[in-house]
Amino acid sequence: MVLLQTAAIEWRRFFGPANIRDIVGSVDHEKAAMGVFLTLEEPTRPMVTEAASAGFYHSPGYDRDYPRIQILAIKELHAGAQVDMPPTVMTYKQAVKAKDRGRHRED
Repeated sequence: MVLLQTAAIEWRRFFGPANIRDIVGSVDHEKAAMGVFLTLEEPTRPMVTEAASAGFYHSPGYDRDYPRIQILAIKELHAGAQVDMPPTVMTYKQAVKAKDRGRHRED
C-alpha cells in the first residue's frame, strides 16, 4: 500500500485531481495493490471522480473488490472512518528445522 499526505496550507493552490493522479502513478510505480490519500481538506468532486476512475483491487483471498485509490480526510478518520482494505493476517515463512547434534529433528 502507498500512503501520501498533503499539507493543507502549502498545497491549497495545487489541491485537486492532479494529487490523485500522482498517487495513482506512485501505486503503479511501486506495484502496490492500493493507495490511500490522506488530507486535511475535504476532497473535491473531481478528486473523488479521479480516484474512482483508478478502478478496484480484487483480493483473491477474500474474493472481494476494494477501491484501488481511497481518499480520507483527517476529519473522517477522527469520526471513525477506516481504510477499506482486506484484513491483514500476519503469516510467517516456516523456519528451516535446526540440526540436533548432527541429526535432523523430527518435530
